[in-house]
Amino acid sequence: MVSEKPVIIIGAGVVGLTLAHGLTKSGIPFQIHERDSSISSRGQGWAITLHWALPYMRQLFSSETLEAIDSTQVDPEVGRNDTGNFLFLNLETLEAKFKIPPNERRRVNREKMRIALLDGVREHVHWSKRLVEIRESDDGATAIFEDGTRAEGCLIVGAEGSNSRTRKHLFPDAYRNTQLPVRFIGAAVNMTPEQVQPLRDLDPLLFQGCHPKTGNYLWVSMLESPAVNGTAGKDNERYRVQINISWQVKELKDEVPNSDAERLAKMKRRAADFAKPLRDAVNMIPEGSPIQEIVLADWPCLKWESRGNVTLVGDAAHAMTMYRGEAANHGLLDAYYLWTKLEEIKNGKIIKLKAIQEFETEMRERTHTAVLLSRQACLDAHDWDNLNENSAVLKRRAIKEV
Repeated sequence: MVSEKPVIIIGAGVVGLTLAHGLTKSGIPFQIHERDSSISSRGQGWAITLHWALPYMRQLFSSETLEAIDSTQVDPEVGRNDTGNFLFLNLETLEAKFKIPPNERRRVNREKMRIALLDGVREHVHWSKRLVEIRESDDGATAIFEDGTRAEGCLIVGAEGSNSRTRKHLFPDAYRNTQLPVRFIGAAVNMTPEQVQPLRDLDPLLFQGCHPKTGNYLWVSMLESPAVNGTAGKDNERYRVQINISWQVKELKDEVPNSDAERLAKMKRRAADFAKPLRDAVNMIPEGSPIQEIVLADWPCLKWESRGNVTLVGDAAHAMTMYRGEAANHGLLDAYYLWTKLEEIKNGKIIKLKAIQEFETEMRERTHTAVLLSRQACLDAHDWDNLNENSAVLKRRAIKEV
């Protein structure tokens, strides 16, 4: 690169670590600064689906890293022979309203994937570094952290998620996410093979649906199979399943209560009209279980004044809801495309300012619409009567080749 200063990545999540692997491959110096004290400080145990980003991942990662990612699948056997559909069900009857034809996909545990990606770049990660300020100069920027330390780089890349402080630097007056009028809570529950079979008969990895009368939405995803958690063939053989319910907020009583017990009771009330195997699955969540709320909010990659010194990737750049299952894939593509631009700078093919501006233009054009589609999908998913093949929930996932 023109500068000997490293690329400073803020955030050691999946997207930040992915970018780090690309920079390692190209011999570009970098540092990662992560607010958590270690990789296990904050649980991220739910799953994500990798689909249209897979071809780009194969260009960026080594074969060893790709194997490590494959090993984080929630059910590796299904992953090897996956021919499932993305089902959207009538939760009253179990009939499929839509079957979205499958692409190649990998359903992976987010926390385990993050651990797998740490290998190979671990020595570049600085832990317990909470960003408080960025100061730009003519040829780069300096990150200042809560503990008083600083990191000077040719480029700062905000990859620290939807509440990004890097985004706040670029957008001091418009950095806040927009919360949607939908509430979303869920839990992870252990099930025996017999208990989980009715769910796996619908799809062995994941499915979603809406109740036609109440508008309550359900998302079910496998988190661990017995082959993954080491219980296969044993007396305690079990699956771990993610169960989430969401609903539109129409009055005060629709808000999420504070206690786990009240949240679980609300889940069970909203599942009361579901078809029996789905209702049974929700009722199977044990009393005392932690019930997590996911705040549904987004930020549609607004245009900032780019000086080529600070940029964003992933949720920091385009926070979106999960109803189209695209957020992680867009973040991985951000990392891929930024890596290619940084490689062009290193090889003298383009100046830094132009490269970063081209990266940001492509990302903004690709993700601004994706955020708005995900926002609409969040609303559509709770409106059975108006769900059709043109709904944002079902609209074809498409990206331009880069």
